[in-house]
Amino acid sequence: MKNFVIFVATVVALTSCDMIGGGASRDQLKAENDSLTLLLSQRNAELDEMLGTFNDISEGFRLINAAENRVDLNRNAVGEGSLSAKEKIADDIEFIRKQMEDNREQIEKLEKMLKQSNNNSAQLKRTVEQLRKELDNKTQRIEELQAELIAKNIRIQELDDAVSELTANRQQLESENAAKAATIASQDKDLNTAWFVFGTESELKAQNILKKSFLGKAQVMKEDNINLDYFTKIDIRTTNQIRLYSKSAKVLTNHPNASYALEKDDKGEYTLKITNAKDFWSVSKYLVIQVK
Repeated sequence: MKNFVIFVATVVALTSCDMIGGGASRDQLKAENDSLTLLLSQRNAELDEMLGTFNDISEGFRLINAAENRVDLNRNAVGEGSLSAKEKIADDIEFIRKQMEDNREQIEKLEKMLKQSNNNSAQLKRTVEQLRKELDNKTQRIEELQAELIAKNIRIQELDDAVSELTANRQQLESENAAKAATIASQDKDLNTAWFVFGTESELKAQNILKKSFLGKAQVMKEDNINLDYFTKIDIRTTNQIRLYSKSAKVLTNHPNASYALEKDDKGEYTLKITNAKDFWSVSKYLVIQVK
């Protein structure tokens, strides 16, 4: 009996030891599992953030490519001097520049995340390196495009300057021609302008057109002293007859006799008819006729 009690006690003790040892193993496993779960969750969060950043970069490159295509479409229009095309290209290049700056920041962020991460994926590192290389290529491409557009703008400006100079020269020439034409027209008008007056002897004297000579005969005043306010201005190219409304008329100024005629109408009133204007006005551009 005593031996049985000792045996039972021994079994119980051994069993208790086994139970204690088994519980400790389960706690350790649970702790390790929790640690692995936390680590996995952290890695998943890191991967999600990296993937989100990668997607942002990819979208940025898509927008850059689209803007580059728009620039290519408008380049020919720039060569034709289209102002709207130049403005569109300038807007697209500014958009590309800002988008590339944003992509550069996103790639730097992705590189930093990769360094801080425990993930040593060679494929992921190659992907980031490829993104960096693509960004560098885009930067070089945009710099080349800007240089090309600057050169085109210079050529366009040179053409604009040449056109402006030609336009200015043409306008100056037109202005000079207009001035010359106006001068010629004025000179032509002056050459074809004459003045005539008719009136009684007393009327003509009162207007300082006639004066008495030392012999008592009325004479026409010199042209420099004539009162033109009393005269009628005419164009000798279109005026070839002057009605005098009088039955008595005498031409007092000097005009070739063969170049004119005084003719009566049905009422017996005289009309001066100029038969040869060139000869008639060759001596004087002033015509004075005395009527009664």
